[in-house]
Amino acid sequence: MMEGSHFGLLTCLTTVDASRQLEEQKEEASSCHEKADVSDNNVLLLSSGTIGNQNLIMFTLQDLRKATKNFRVDYVIGEGGFGRVYKGWVDENTYTPTKAGIGMPVAIKKLSPDSHQGLKEWRAEVEFLGKFSHPNLVKLLGYCREDNQFLLIYEYMKKGSFENHLFGRGSEPLPWNVRLNIAIDAAKGLSFLHSSENSVIYRDFKTSNILIDEVYNAKLSDFGLARFGPTNGNSHVTTSVMGTFGYAAPEYVEKGHLYINSDVYGFGVVMLEIITGLRVLDTRRPLNEQNLVDLAMPCLTNSKKLEKIMDPKLYNQYPLKAAIKVARLVKQCLELDPRHRPSMEQVLKTLEDAIV
Repeated sequence: MMEGSHFGLLTCLTTVDASRQLEEQKEEASSCHEKADVSDNNVLLLSSGTIGNQNLIMFTLQDLRKATKNFRVDYVIGEGGFGRVYKGWVDENTYTPTKAGIGMPVAIKKLSPDSHQGLKEWRAEVEFLGKFSHPNLVKLLGYCREDNQFLLIYEYMKKGSFENHLFGRGSEPLPWNVRLNIAIDAAKGLSFLHSSENSVIYRDFKTSNILIDEVYNAKLSDFGLARFGPTNGNSHVTTSVMGTFGYAAPEYVEKGHLYINSDVYGFGVVMLEIITGLRVLDTRRPLNEQNLVDLAMPCLTNSKKLEKIMDPKLYNQYPLKAAIKVARLVKQCLELDPRHRPSMEQVLKTLEDAIV
């Protein structure tokens, strides 16, 4: 196994001092109670200044209860560390609640009282999605902060998460070009965030955070862990390790160093999942195959080996030259040294050149 093996990252992640992280989370959540406030004129007040959110709607808790029939269980369309996500219905012009099937569907994320990071992530979502707008970022319509409850209201993405389409039981296999177009859309979103004007590190790039609409346009969602990148000529920021096992870059896991190109590593992992149809970590596979990065790396520059790890659900219906080009790009994205990874702008150009 190569020096600095990616498999060692999992061990590193799982041996992080849990009590120290929990204390950091509690401190951050506590500080958010003091720092975050939303006023009646839709302006988010932060310790670092004021960010206007004139385009965001301030929903009432009563309206959101009506839109989801009091948050009925059968309205749940997703669940994560933040809490549950409900499907609701509102009038497309006035945004007042309507009956199911009438008006416009929306996704309503409701903070769980058990979430240690919930308030911090709620604040981050309002901060970033309230400030940025892009065709490949999910649109935040508004928010609610009432009776010590915190909710976020988004546009509804009909086909759900990319994860479900790649790995969900009974899901229809996605053809090569659809997969590549979804990757291109996601790359556009990351490239926009990474631009010098924005300098945002997404920090949690994975298939479950890529949402798809009815015609397979893809958008990045869940900005709870996003943060602004390094400033004043610094190459990275240092922060506590968070995110999802398998997708986090080695420099972040081992040292807490977060570079703009740390997101590029996560993108490379997702691209591996796209071309192989395998999850990055899966304990059901044989021990030496549980980590997809370790399993696939030796195959990415050898066309015959590459063909053996390509997703069988593609039924060999893909252009081999394009697959080889994508595989080489993936290898570059997974470089252990972030300085040797391509920028998302370069990634995007390579993917667009590979599309048929």
